[in-house]
Amino acid sequence: MIRLALVLSLVTTLHANVGIDIEAFGKSLGGWSAKGKTACDYELSGSSYRTYKPEITPTPDGGVFASIRIDHQRGWLASDDHAVLEITIGKDGSIVSAQSNLALQGKTISSDVIRTGGTVASGTPVVGGAVKVGADLTADLSSKLLREKVVEPGRVNFPAAVRHNYNLLFQSIRNDSPAPPATAVIEPQGPPKPGPTASALEMKGVGQAQDIKK
Repeated sequence: MIRLALVLSLVTTLHANVGIDIEAFGKSLGGWSAKGKTACDYELSGSSYRTYKPEITPTPDGGVFASIRIDHQRGWLASDDHAVLEITIGKDGSIVSAQSNLALQGKTISSDVIRTGGTVASGTPVVGGAVKVGADLTADLSSKLLREKVVEPGRVNFPAAVRHNYNLLFQSIRNDSPAPPATAVIEPQGPPKPGPTASALEMKGVGQAQDIKK
């Protein structure tokens, strides 16, 4: 018997639900306890820094764009330095690009836009691409900062503070895409089996002899 399989696909539009867990990001920096619970204060290599909650906006292709402000706290008698870290995240949760700029008492140092140079689909691993972007971003900032002959430790370490925030933000990326819809397989049964046949009735034809009981 030939069995026919009818496969019905449930057509559903899948939207990537990529985003950043801001609470997890803040917890990794020590908690949103400064500036009315909008910033984190912490120390790196003996210098004080402050990171504000990132501003998150969607991108046209389904990813997100994150902008983070980072301050180098220099003390009561000096003006703080400022940095902005901008990261574009693809809809698959991978880093697309990153850029940062530093403002040091009137001097602005901007990095190049660092891109991954590939996507997950074309074979670039998510983590490997993110590590390379972070390393290239830090190297670019550090080399440009060196040209300004900066010697203050907190300023010299500012690119490392930017890298620290970059790494922690990457670890806070969440990508909760819905699972693909299940397919329903319907296999129709074969023709119905015939029911039990009734026993045939034996009838004698006309003219046939019949036994007569005496």
